Amino acid sequence: MAKRYQGNRLRQGRYSEAGRIYHVTVVTNGRHPWFEDAQHARTMCRTLLWSDKQGMTSSFCFVVMPDHIHWLFTLEGKYPLSTTMNLVKGRSGRLSGGRIWQRGYHDHAIRYQESIKDIARYIVANPLRAGLVKSLRYYPYWNAMWL
Repeated sequence: MAKRYQGNRLRQGRYSEAGRIYHVTVVTNGRHPWFEDAQHARTMCRTLLWSDKQGMTSSFCFVVMPDHIHWLFTLEGKYPLSTTMNLVKGRSGRLSGGRIWQRGYHDHAIRYQESIKDIARYIVANPLRAGLVKSLRYYPYWNAMWL
């Protein structure tokens, strides 16, 4: 039996707050490894930085994995979280030439007692845990504000 993604359930109870820090995970449609293609991965990285330049977000860090992304950012309040995510997903899909995302996304509003740097370390270490590289310096599709 095929696994059914539950994007609609992810939206239940969602709250968007300007100035709040969010850790968002977005998965590609059918978990297809869309970002194994370097051009698509670079496009996704540029799209996340575009969101910052548009004043929608202020990124702390992100990593683009073959079939998903992790992104830690402050929502700046230009748009609610759902609109920001729709704009980012839509732009990256248009620029990459396809419908690349599954519906929905997972978001976690960071609590004040949580360590942003610990969450950022978890995010950027994803390629190491997945066995894609032995050292993060060999993985090109990530960024962190502390560099």
